Amino acid sequence: MAGIYVHIPFCRAKCLYCNFFSTPSRAMVEEYLSAVISEIKLRTEYLDGERIDTIYFGGGTPSIVGVPAIKAILNAVYDCFDVSPDPEITLEANPDDITHDYLRLLDETEVNRLSIGIQSFRDEDLRYLGRAHDAAAAVASIERSIAAGYSNLTIDLIYGIPGLPDDAWRGNLSRAVDFGIPHISAYALTVECDTPLETLIEKGKRALVDEECGARQFEILMEMMRAHEYIHYEISNFCREGYLARHNSSYWKGVHYLGIGASAHSYDGKSRQWNTPDVPAYIHSIASGICPAEREELTPPRLYNEYVMTSLRTMWGMSLDAAETLVGKEYIARCRPMIEQYVTNGSLLLQDNTLVLTDKGKLIADRIIADLFFS
Repeated sequence: MAGIYVHIPFCRAKCLYCNFFSTPSRAMVEEYLSAVISEIKLRTEYLDGERIDTIYFGGGTPSIVGVPAIKAILNAVYDCFDVSPDPEITLEANPDDITHDYLRLLDETEVNRLSIGIQSFRDEDLRYLGRAHDAAAAVASIERSIAAGYSNLTIDLIYGIPGLPDDAWRGNLSRAVDFGIPHISAYALTVECDTPLETLIEKGKRALVDEECGARQFEILMEMMRAHEYIHYEISNFCREGYLARHNSSYWKGVHYLGIGASAHSYDGKSRQWNTPDVPAYIHSIASGICPAEREELTPPRLYNEYVMTSLRTMWGMSLDAAETLVGKEYIARCRPMIEQYVTNGSLLLQDNTLVLTDKGKLIADRIIADLFFS
């Protein structure tokens, strides 16, 4: 089984904290969508005939381009690939796009999972983040989606926002739980380089982000999700039984996938490649019949580092047996003292020769992962 990711880079406005490839300009939307369909036809051989189990529309804001475009792209995927009878097909959407009419049209497509960028149920948080919607729109989008029959629903939430008290963060989580949202993705606010948020903070126009607050609210997140019987299957992702995100899980499990669109990444088990993050250049290259991609062959050490980075973030953990097949027993033996140190201090569990992060370890996951990297 494999996956297909389709990148739609257009959005109404660039969020202050966003460092994903996206553009608020919609001058070339029609040409871009045509290029996406052409790229699908160009790259039918990439996955070597593997059946497609998941399709994911990400961005940007995929919901901004309208349902007919989503339907046309899905038709191209179904025409060019062997899609499983029960695929997971996810569409990312902003709350302000989810109208009754939009959902009615979407019901005529194969999309069966919505990912809504709620971020917060508090207007003050949304203003800090530079979001286009308000709290009322966030609530309305969820209510409409549930009423339209979207039981497979996920929302994004952000914590560690300056001015977000712990009790208010608990309130955001409680709202999600009360709605019966079966999947929640929650992320600490980070100030990425070259984003408007970084500039505003430097100019004193936005409050500084407090990492200690973020760590504390992550602990609240884990505690509340556990209390409400959500499965913490990846550091930032929680789900009710049966609602694990199949597409995103494929990234963490090393499943092959094809990325379509400007800046989209692909992985076939031996190499990674990524398309140019430039809409005009992407459109021009595809029109010439050439995929505008750079490629990197993955050596065993690189494959090992990727395995460490992805597997340790999940509840399934990092198999030391699998790691040994990539870099050899000698290197893993060199890592043993460090591993034992993290096991002793309660950051890692070692069970059946597999390493799994504890709640304590999840707070310092990046440090543990970096310490285990091949160098």
